[in-house]
Amino acid sequence: MDAAGVSAALAADATAVQCGTALLRCPESGAHPVYKAALADPRYGGTAVTRAFSGRPARGLVNGFLRDHQDAPPAYPEINSATRPIRAAAAAAGDADRMSLWAGQGYRAATTRPAGEVIEMLCSPVASWMPPRG
Repeated sequence: MDAAGVSAALAADATAVQCGTALLRCPESGAHPVYKAALADPRYGGTAVTRAFSGRPARGLVNGFLRDHQDAPPAYPEINSATRPIRAAAAAAGDADRMSLWAGQGYRAATTRPAGEVIEMLCSPVASWMPPRG
């Protein structure tokens, strides 16, 4: 979620880092406005790994649907197909408690700055960890 995190991962011999959550609130993001708002909403105080929305494990904001379906079976794509109309109706109604709100653990650091600025900030330490070219 920030340059220090990228640097720490690369220093620990990571080949790459995944930074999708850092871009979710950017103006260029196609995320639903309710989803973007939930990432900054104090009602959502944490994340958990769940199979509730898709049948596959994924990390998301702990909301009502996730709490209500903690025992969801590992049944992808059946669960994903079964919850699709629920998720669509929730998005249409602006109901963040029934939407899948995928997010990494550092979601609170997601910013509304333009994506280019976020990428620049995340990549600024990368040059010092990159192997020499040629």
